[in-house]
Amino acid sequence: MNDPTHQSPPRPRATHSRIAILAPGLLGASLARAARARGLANSIALWARRPEIRLRLEDEPWCDEVFASAADAVEGASLVVVCAPVDCIVPLVREITPSLSPRALVTDVGSVKSEICRLAHDVVSPKADFVGAHPMAGSEKSGMEHAREDLFENRPCFVTPLDNTPEEATGKVAAFWTALGCMVSTVDPERHDEIVANISHLPHVLASLLCSRLLSLDPGWRNFAGGGLRDTTRIAGGDPRLWREILRQNHEEILRAVRGFQDELEAFQTALANHDYFQVANFLERGKEYRDRLRP
Repeated sequence: MNDPTHQSPPRPRATHSRIAILAPGLLGASLARAARARGLANSIALWARRPEIRLRLEDEPWCDEVFASAADAVEGASLVVVCAPVDCIVPLVREITPSLSPRALVTDVGSVKSEICRLAHDVVSPKADFVGAHPMAGSEKSGMEHAREDLFENRPCFVTPLDNTPEEATGKVAAFWTALGCMVSTVDPERHDEIVANISHLPHVLASLLCSRLLSLDPGWRNFAGGGLRDTTRIAGGDPRLWREILRQNHEEILRAVRGFQDELEAFQTALANHDYFQVANFLERGKEYRDRLRP
């Protein structure tokens, strides 16, 4: 007889019979790995546009089925997660809508929400429900070779319903991201875009512009740089094509964020030019205070 003290704990009951994940890059592949590790679905189906990626997926233990057609991948799925770049999300939603199960949930991982949420909602309604999401778990790295099942652990995640989104649908999407380990906040799409314009999009722009400025001076100076420059500019290594579309979709909020930063920079410039080192120190102290209070 087996010793019950050595038996494995029972696997949690899956909350979805079938999850379809479209575009398994860093986020999509990490999502599949995390969902499998946590037992959130009985079956995980993936769609990838590139044949060589589909071939690799066939050998992955966290993938049950691989499809060449996004529409075929979502058939029978109770939850569909679109992990494509922001300019591809709405076209993909249009492509899969005829194949969605009635009352299926569709969500995404896009870092801009206003345009995506409104267009995708109009596409899937009334057959299914679209509830936007944005896990703050990205990286300057891309591709499923960098995927990790713990990528979403203790990371913030926005869930962004519209005013007319059913509460039940919002709750299910929030519960899904919570089950992956995320700390979920529910906000409207416009509020989301304002927040990320300042805490995510503006920092990326500043890091990129700093590198662009240094490149115009003397590219060889990078050989003398210490860790400070590398830490400050890490996110400038992101894909420029992807970021161009993010900046396009959120350009109004990013412009407001840039103008606010210009005001801060001009105030600092004035203090430095006037040898007002008390005010200069004040800027530095405020910056250190904010940095010290960032969530670990």
